[in-house]
Amino acid sequence: MPWRVASIAAFGGEGSMGNGGAMRAAPVGAYFAGDLEQVVDEARRSAEPTHAHPDGQAGAIAVAVAAAIATDIGSGRRPRSPGMLFEEVIAHTPDGPTRKRLEVAAGIDLGTDVRAVAKQIGCGWQVVSFDTVPFAVWCAARHLDSYEEALWTTVRALGDRDTTCAIVGGIVVMALGADSVPAEWQAAREPLPEELISPPARRAPPGGARRE
Repeated sequence: MPWRVASIAAFGGEGSMGNGGAMRAAPVGAYFAGDLEQVVDEARRSAEPTHAHPDGQAGAIAVAVAAAIATDIGSGRRPRSPGMLFEEVIAHTPDGPTRKRLEVAAGIDLGTDVRAVAKQIGCGWQVVSFDTVPFAVWCAARHLDSYEEALWTTVRALGDRDTTCAIVGGIVVMALGADSVPAEWQAAREPLPEELISPPARRAPPGGARRE
């Protein structure tokens, strides 16, 4: 089945508004940082094959924009400002449930207990964009100066922890750099498959001549 047909067919023809598109969107924002209009377009396109619902795509856009802003913070092009991060994310997120809850999240004091925040705006319990992305952006905004604290704060709320931590980590690391990830965490990572680290050599065609 063509992906365009399969994607829109999900959930009674509405398409998915789940949080998976947002979970993988931070690298898109980091790659295209410096051009937020392109970030928005590429994030939408990255989500579309699996999340045809506009709000599923809105979640990917919000996370990608946050990662792009964090990249600018890390390079010194923008100040380390949680308020500015929220302003840009909200301004570029399409209208819908995710944007509305982002607006609520932006008004929550960053010193609030994370479990109280989760009760107010969700933390992925429903596994949809509007229940996940605003919480993740709030956690990232709170800890633009510490990758480790960002992840501990995020996981403390429980909910869809692999998703929320993936989103938060993908944003915050762009503001701080790879060295901000604790060495023991990096050492404990599951190893990548060997073929991803060292791709097999290309086979020469019959006769021994190598074609490039």
